[in-house]
Amino acid sequence: MDLATLIGMLGGIGFIVMAMILGGDLSMFVDVPSVLIVFCGSLFVVMSQFTLGQFFGAGKVAGKAFMFKIDTPEELIEKVVEMADAARKGGFLALEEAEIVNPFMQKGVDMLVDGHDIDVVRETLAKDISMTTERHEFGVSIFKGLGDVAPAMGMIGTLIGLVAMLSNMDDPKAIGPAMAVALLTTLYGAFLANVICLPIAAKLSNRLNEEKLNQSLILDGIVGIADGQNPRVIEGILKNYLAASKRGAGAEEE
Repeated sequence: MDLATLIGMLGGIGFIVMAMILGGDLSMFVDVPSVLIVFCGSLFVVMSQFTLGQFFGAGKVAGKAFMFKIDTPEELIEKVVEMADAARKGGFLALEEAEIVNPFMQKGVDMLVDGHDIDVVRETLAKDISMTTERHEFGVSIFKGLGDVAPAMGMIGTLIGLVAMLSNMDDPKAIGPAMAVALLTTLYGAFLANVICLPIAAKLSNRLNEEKLNQSLILDGIVGIADGQNPRVIEGILKNYLAASKRGAGAEEE
């Protein structure tokens, strides 16, 4: 579990709720029509921008912001070097016995063992990277869309409330409460966008970049093994994916 996402989001919500409690009765910040306009309205507007499959798949994608396990580049480099050494000693068939957890790496190794041409392996894995990136970008774009739409829906709700308030000016005492209710939709829109949707979109974008980097690293490693390069040479090439401070002794931090 990604504690930073969970703690950050809960902390943001907690301080907002605390400010509401200190400002008075919490119930005055609750308005059902405003909730319907902002939360339900935003969902349906964003739904219209995607297919149903893409929209409902966003829930599964959002889980990666909280529950996501990924190999570190250092672990992948170590595994690739180990496989490169085994391939130099026993050929590609020796890779069949390798214990590989990463499915993308397993796919590349299986293609080498099956005797596919290196160009076919490179193109297949590159296409896999491209399609995976595209699928994940859909999830990011859905939450970015919610982040863009929610404040606009909040403003629409506020305008609806102001029209209703101005059309009933007979009772001056009702103007204040009516104005407060009208402004609640703006509050809900800002809350949904900046506390929920945009942080999730940013985290998913980070996950996307991390996974893409790992897959590119694996692709270069598989190509190096197929070319029969020395394991130390492959290790040196793959360490370019690391920050300078992690490449070995004497390296300066980027």
